[in-house]
Amino acid sequence: MAGEPQADCLFCKIVAGEVPATIVRETETTVAFRDINPQAPTHVLVIPKVHYPDAATLAAAEPQVVADILRESREVAVEDKVEDRGYRVVFNTGAGAGQTVFHAHLHVLGGRGLQWPPG
Repeated sequence: MAGEPQADCLFCKIVAGEVPATIVRETETTVAFRDINPQAPTHVLVIPKVHYPDAATLAAAEPQVVADILRESREVAVEDKVEDRGYRVVFNTGAGAGQTVFHAHLHVLGGRGLQWPPG
């Protein structure tokens, strides 16, 4: 059921503490942790504790949680000292956009120059 933990979801397992992650922030509705394959000096994933397969589905069902994720992305940038230099927030939605874990998540990238278009 949408919003409920999925037994086969890596990020649900991180939320549950079943899979280790380098957690940098946690709130009532979100968890933020370092990406295991960082693409920038700061590369943190911010995920909802509820399971939805992508950002669009999450936004339709629980818009306040999307706001929580965005608010946490700024807190990550502040803590990693990239807020003033600039940082990027990215939601990949669908395999064609590069989404590989189908649990909504936002990437916070910073600490180096980020080109546009991203690629």
